[in-house]
Amino acid sequence: MKLTETAEKAIAAYGGRTLWESAKTLETRISAYGLAFTLKRRPFFRHARMVLDVHRPFSTLTPIGRNPAITGVLDGLDVRLENAEGKGIAERRNARDYFKIGRRLFSWDDLDMSYFANYASWNYFTLPALLMRKDIDWKELKPGWLEARFPDAIPTHSRVQRFRFDRETSRLIQHDYTADIISPLAAASNVVLQHAQNSTGLVYPSIRRVTPKGPKGKPLGGPVLIHLDIHDFRLI
Repeated sequence: MKLTETAEKAIAAYGGRTLWESAKTLETRISAYGLAFTLKRRPFFRHARMVLDVHRPFSTLTPIGRNPAITGVLDGLDVRLENAEGKGIAERRNARDYFKIGRRLFSWDDLDMSYFANYASWNYFTLPALLMRKDIDWKELKPGWLEARFPDAIPTHSRVQRFRFDRETSRLIQHDYTADIISPLAAASNVVLQHAQNSTGLVYPSIRRVTPKGPKGKPLGGPVLIHLDIHDFRLI
């Protein structure tokens, strides 16, 4: 598969093709807060532990809610909850189908949050590997701008998304999408405010802020829907 110039430069900026092709697991900790949590009556994340499969939509997040012993698991299109011993205690097949109507307009339970937080993080954090996937249709709109069309088999915010990369560093600076499970009108811009470097020298987006996307396509200054801090980013 031939990649666009912008994609090739972005992969190189985040460690290179060989690193991401050989990596199996990504481990990190996240802290997150914002209006999106408040509106769905969810607690904020404070140094929650995440373990993600680099090459398929599989991710775990601990704790997923107020009980520190409960882990939320995304496994493809399905979600489940596990206790401290790794035993499944609840599950929901084809989790996206449950967001169409009802009380989810006003509140989310642990399974709802397991789906949203895990799939969103999997998409954000595995970006260099995403650029190399054959099942995602990547198109270069102009230098520094990529448009992605995702297949139904990948849980994600919306089927069509746009990514903007810095022309000098080739690092991600903006990711635009519609959070369909919240609302067809929930057009958002996920802006990377800061990058960091881990102990191995790997560069990664370390601070992100999600706000509504304005009518002219630019991120609005507020409200802050999600503020995301990424800690201890490691590939294994």
